[in-house]
Amino acid sequence: MNVAVLVTCINDALFPGTGKAVFRLLRRLGVDADFPAGQTCCAQPMVNTGYLDEAVPVVRSFADAFAGYDAIVTPSGSCAGSIRHQHSIVARRAGEPRLAEGGPKVYELSEFLVDVLGVIDVNAYFPHRVTYHPTCHSLRMLGVGDKPLRLLREVRGLDLVDLPAAGECCGFGGTFAVKNAETSTAMGADKARHVRGTGAEVLVAGDNSCLLHIGGLLSRERSGVRVMHLADVLASTEQDA
Repeated sequence: MNVAVLVTCINDALFPGTGKAVFRLLRRLGVDADFPAGQTCCAQPMVNTGYLDEAVPVVRSFADAFAGYDAIVTPSGSCAGSIRHQHSIVARRAGEPRLAEGGPKVYELSEFLVDVLGVIDVNAYFPHRVTYHPTCHSLRMLGVGDKPLRLLREVRGLDLVDLPAAGECCGFGGTFAVKNAETSTAMGADKARHVRGTGAEVLVAGDNSCLLHIGGLLSRERSGVRVMHLADVLASTEQDA
């Protein structure tokens, strides 16, 4: 299988360790994935704010960079959801059907591991008390269900505890956090309160954008709770510990 990784903008700029973790994990599972150097943004920010014409060249760049791959893996339910559901809108508007061809090939990380590779135990080791936040796009747009939880339950040493009101949005929502800051902060505060109530050492999610929002609130509250991407946890081994 010819596999490529879409690292995403936020990981490239702020969380490069997550992108590296994806490659370490995939290689450990026997997948020699590529990193197309021409990759840029998936165009989600433009589409979400209504700039569909401006999104066309961005989606075109995505189509060019990832042409020819059998599967495209990304550590982001948000970007995977955007590509699978929004690129077809941009393609129809531009009159370029090929711009939507990459959509069906895109998998959020947990989807690729469970549905494509058929793996649940990735031979990870992470001796910490963990709770998991299912991000909105992964939960509602992609329907990944309990795949991330199934993967976490197989991690040696990991103590997984339920997060109350897990399905509630954290309040980030991209530009929503900027345009509706007070509402976003109130929603994030609710999520942070639920996280603290679990007694977890680490909050895990599949999108670093949401973790950036929740983690900022947890840090301001001096809660002592760390945030980590699912990929970073699954890539961890006893040697790392």
